Amino acid sequence: MKQELITISPIDGREIVRRPYVTEAELSALLARAKSAQRAWGGRALAERKALVGAAVDRFVAMKDEVAEAITRQMGRPLRYTPGEVDGFAGRARHMMEIAEEALAPVQVAPQAGFTRYIKREPIGVVLTIAPWNSPLLTAVNSIVPALLAGNTVILKHSEQTPLCAELMHRAFVEAGLPEGVFQFVHASHDMTQRLIAAPEVGYVSFTGSVNGGRMVEQTAAGRFIGVGLELGGNDPAYVRADAKLDHAVETLVDGAFFNSGQSCCGIQRIYVAQPLYDAFVEQAVALTQQYVLGDPMQKETTLGPLVRLSAADGVRTIVDEAVARGARNLIDASRFPAARAGTAYMAPALLVDVDHGMTVMNDECFGPVVGIMPVKDDDEAVRWTNDSPYGLSAAVFTRDQEAAVRIGDRVATGTFFMNRCDYLDPALAWTGVKNTGRGASLSVIGYEHLTQPKSFHLRAL
Repeated sequence: MKQELITISPIDGREIVRRPYVTEAELSALLARAKSAQRAWGGRALAERKALVGAAVDRFVAMKDEVAEAITRQMGRPLRYTPGEVDGFAGRARHMMEIAEEALAPVQVAPQAGFTRYIKREPIGVVLTIAPWNSPLLTAVNSIVPALLAGNTVILKHSEQTPLCAELMHRAFVEAGLPEGVFQFVHASHDMTQRLIAAPEVGYVSFTGSVNGGRMVEQTAAGRFIGVGLELGGNDPAYVRADAKLDHAVETLVDGAFFNSGQSCCGIQRIYVAQPLYDAFVEQAVALTQQYVLGDPMQKETTLGPLVRLSAADGVRTIVDEAVARGARNLIDASRFPAARAGTAYMAPALLVDVDHGMTVMNDECFGPVVGIMPVKDDDEAVRWTNDSPYGLSAAVFTRDQEAAVRIGDRVATGTFFMNRCDYLDPALAWTGVKNTGRGASLSVIGYEHLTQPKSFHLRAL
């Protein structure tokens, strides 16, 4: 059994982080601090909590260059893009600050003579956030900031691939003057993570990760009667209608498929194109994909970095090989990407045609730079294939007809439905999923509902 956390960079296979796992004694002390600090933190006025959290966000943004480089070295996203994740962290945090007063205000009910009645939103207590490596800031901020604003204390357990993100975030919060115990992080083994989930001090768990990981969280929390938010796998589809603006659809969907080397929960993995546009769409998509530059993500010209680790790249290669063996064609010549080599985490993008839903790429999550494209004859066929998935995080339609988009969206089983865009989170809207993608919601005023508990006041005047 591993006794310490070791992070290997996918850029060159070198060890870049080594940390001891938390001990049982340290974990008990951490939980006690979180529980003790919550009483005072939850008792502060919302304006005070907002001021301190806002100062922490500002401090974190001031560390942008350091944070961006840390993300790139840990998980391989090109350095030209990682500063944008810091900006996204700040944007979501500030939106949740802006709506906090509205979201946390007591719920007023219809007046009744002789009575005062309202529903107050109270903090849950201690919130545990378990964050993944693929969008290490954007996934974490969804729960951390609103949980703190709601009066909870937070413990962050980050992926072993991106432990520096937790450390840098904690440093920003401490330097901003957040009281001790209000925001803490922990480097924990699998067993100790389960110990955290089962700890009586923890009142809510926010988990982003795999379906199997989500099952572990649910099983560990079973019988505790606490809230669990789960954002799990995805195999997100897009439909290009016959009336779509073709150039826009190609540009948006190629980026949606290959940004972050395809390692995005809501990245595009399946594209259904109306038959009249199919050939032109495929031709343009191939041409655009061939313009990517695969290589060292620390270099400014690189637009496609390595996958997070060698085993991940090998798993994605297996999915592509399976599809080709079953009759699919990969239209991207890997020789155009000399950095793509077996035995490394560097993989050329793959654009597959002649695919069907018997192939893994079309029916399960493929966390890599791979997309399958199928022609469809009409909206009904597109909806049928779109819904033929065990997942439901986001789905998109490209069309000039908004009424048609709404009709299609009403029929699609998904958490978020887009028109003429994809692979995006709007903090004003609830981020949620259906089927094996999980349950619960983050962001928006609805996100606050999951991080608070209602208390009804029924006051009778005599």
